[in-house]
Amino acid sequence: MKLLKPYWKGYKLDVTMSLIAVIIMAVSALWQPTLLSKIVQAISDDKMSEVNRIGMELLWLALAGLLAGVVNTIFSARASQGIAADIRESTYRKIQEFSFANVEKFSAGNLVVRMTNDVTQIQNVLMMMLSVLLRTPILFVGGFILAVHSIPELWWVIVVMVVLVFIISAGVFSQMGKKFGRIQGLIDSVNLKAKENLQGVRVVKSFNQEANEQKRFNVVSDETKDVNIQIGYLFSLLIPAFMFVGQGLMVVAIYFVGDMVGAHPTMLAEITGFINYLMIIMQAIIIGGMMMTFASRAFVSMARIKEVLDTKIDLTYKDVPEQNLDGSVEFDDVSFTYPGDDEATLQDISFKVSSGEMIGIVGATGSGKSTMAQLIPRLFDPTVGSIKVGGVDLKDVNNHSLRKAVSFVLQRATLFSGKISENLRHGKADADLNDMKHASNIAQAAEFVERYADQYEHPVEERSANFSGGQKQRLSIARGVIGKPKILILDDSTSALDAKSEKLVKEALDHELNDTTTFIIAEKISSVVNADRIFVMDEGKLVAQGTHAELVKSSDVYREIYETQKAQEA
Repeated sequence: MKLLKPYWKGYKLDVTMSLIAVIIMAVSALWQPTLLSKIVQAISDDKMSEVNRIGMELLWLALAGLLAGVVNTIFSARASQGIAADIRESTYRKIQEFSFANVEKFSAGNLVVRMTNDVTQIQNVLMMMLSVLLRTPILFVGGFILAVHSIPELWWVIVVMVVLVFIISAGVFSQMGKKFGRIQGLIDSVNLKAKENLQGVRVVKSFNQEANEQKRFNVVSDETKDVNIQIGYLFSLLIPAFMFVGQGLMVVAIYFVGDMVGAHPTMLAEITGFINYLMIIMQAIIIGGMMMTFASRAFVSMARIKEVLDTKIDLTYKDVPEQNLDGSVEFDDVSFTYPGDDEATLQDISFKVSSGEMIGIVGATGSGKSTMAQLIPRLFDPTVGSIKVGGVDLKDVNNHSLRKAVSFVLQRATLFSGKISENLRHGKADADLNDMKHASNIAQAAEFVERYADQYEHPVEERSANFSGGQKQRLSIARGVIGKPKILILDDSTSALDAKSEKLVKEALDHELNDTTTFIIAEKISSVVNADRIFVMDEGKLVAQGTHAELVKSSDVYREIYETQKAQEA
């Protein structure tokens, strides 16, 4: 419950009104059996005026309970919905602060389930707590006192019923808590399987794997179904067991009252109230037990949300003044190991790059090219060594200054649903039409964007399904250059372009962004042959650097890559 404590403050009025309404509802329910007993006694005494008077009291009492129920529902809903929304927003805000390592620790699908299903579980239990659970102890204690007051001789019947119901509840609910914990994990798995299938639908259909994917999904789905059915079985045993105990003890109570009526005729009226109070006590225990069952599921969800909120951010920025960084980059004896890995991905890398230089980065697959590039915008921190941009250590730069200076264009272009203009403004929040046209011309995207009737207001569908791979890459490059960054990193981001378009993009970058330091990661040496310097990566090490002509003569690794590609082209 510590998770909820910070969120109550904004909903004090709603919670207070809910509590007042709950008390009125409970008092209304508790007083009704007493009035019914009085009506039975008045009928026995043939006092019709008394019957009418008490009947009107019952009517007003029922109306008060009804109005209190409406008020309680309104304010409980406002409080539970509001608190759940605040928790969801806090969780999302925390996730936005996560580093890549933090996100990978949980996985994207798992975090989505926590923000949706887990928050919904918390919302449901808050609603039940404010509308039902708080009423339960009042009904239980009040029902117990009034039942004993009505027929003191049968106090032991109430005690027996409470003990039996508690024993049944403890046995069943302890099992349900474990089942609910398992359910939340299975929901994660169902979400993951569905997400993987839908995101990889082209691969699935290309390789005719629909049947296999269906089998994989069915395994998790069936396990979820089986656990839910087990919970259903427990519930199916619970209610009949409670009713058996309650009805059986009512028979016992009536049997003993039958022997007492001769000596105490008023007990005939009191038995009506006693039985009703007995039912109220039993229902309070049943409802309380069921609420605790649902609460146990919510507690699992609270723990999962709290785990996210309590996660220590691996990568934080200092609160320092804005800095105007230039395009120089320096690696000083940098090594890097991914979290959870034993072997270093990068080892002892040192170099200096001046502003405005174009640097090509080549190497075999897995040589560490992309990892090295990811350290420049500080997506990860080096395990050993330091990195400077504009002569300032990255750990001494604030987030805004670094993002303004460095732009990273990934090979896998990601566009967000909305409009082209909205995607381009991710690179520059105040970009106008001229900025968009200029960036699109550099990225060779204007030639297809400006053919649309609505041009830069053209919609981008979910997962940018209405654009080809090359179009997505060109829009991604436009988004990267629109803010005129000091450093531009292109991580094989022209791989989906044809040779002519790639050549035009490179020429435009060289001409329009000649003051920008550019890092081009490429599989093809032809993509970086005109770079000022080329870095050669091999097994996580920077093994050579120089111009194309110098490296062909001096680097065995570079020469092998170059000659292999020449042979393939031939």
